[in-house]
Amino acid sequence: MIDDSNNSPRQPTHDTPPDEATAGVGDDGLITVRSGLPVPDTIERLAATVVSRGMQVFARIDHAGQAAGVGLALRPTELLIFGNPSGGTPLMQDKQTAGLDLPLKALAWEDADGAVWLTYNDPAWLARRHGLGAGSRAAVAAMSAMSAAVARPGAQDQDRARDTGARAKSR
Repeated sequence: MIDDSNNSPRQPTHDTPPDEATAGVGDDGLITVRSGLPVPDTIERLAATVVSRGMQVFARIDHAGQAAGVGLALRPTELLIFGNPSGGTPLMQDKQTAGLDLPLKALAWEDADGAVWLTYNDPAWLARRHGLGAGSRAAVAAMSAMSAAVARPGAQDQDRARDTGARAKSR
């Protein structure tokens, strides 16, 4: 049961999307950034960025499409599974349980207000979760930098949309 009695910011969920104060890494190891694109375009842009950086896209799952296939409604929600065996294998050599969280995953989802978000696991949090040793530090740091870099294009689109809107209002 969640205790909301303290006034600390709540971590984003599908019911409570992040705002400027709560976006970032939560205690649950999730990093959430806002996208300025619809869910399918966010995932497409992410997939293109992943491939351009030498990684593989292993799967793309349209959760909303799958839900519709069984007669259930779900706001747009898509998962991209991606990575590079040369980056993930050393983590599994350190602790095989890291394979539970590899390859990397990113979820694009639309909240109840129509805003689109991209959420992914913080690689440093995954390292703590699996008790990875010092030998994995460089790989985890590289994964953290890569995750932030591939997630950034959607956030940049949000910044551009906000800037364009501000310029239009000032005219």
